[in-house]
Amino acid sequence: MNADAGRAPRPNNYTDTTPFWAAAREGRFLVQFDRRTGEPQWFPRSLSMSTGRRELEWREVSGRGVLYSWTVTHSPWPGHEHRVPYVCALVDLEEGVRVLANLLHVDAGSLTVGQPCQLVWEDLGGGVRYPAFELR
Repeated sequence: MNADAGRAPRPNNYTDTTPFWAAAREGRFLVQFDRRTGEPQWFPRSLSMSTGRRELEWREVSGRGVLYSWTVTHSPWPGHEHRVPYVCALVDLEEGVRVLANLLHVDAGSLTVGQPCQLVWEDLGGGVRYPAFELR
């Protein structure tokens, strides 16, 4: 994804992420799966990470997972200086894929590995909804 100063992320030219963004507008989280192996992958790519083939499909996932790791970010991405500090987390979804996303409404000092998390949608402006997580 590309980001310009003051703007929300937008799709890139290398991988067709149209299904992801359409589902995000509806509050559904889609992840790519390899049609042959059933393996999920995140972030979206043009090729399967498990087979190297273009045999991918988008499937909706639950958005339930557990906290794998996190960091407190003090350096914002352009146009989002008002957000710092924020927690950037790795969440292991129950479908077997690890997602990098913001963890909202938390005290970083109280976080522990393995805490249950749930997908929420963050409005970044301009009609863009982006996946984030909260503790369950």
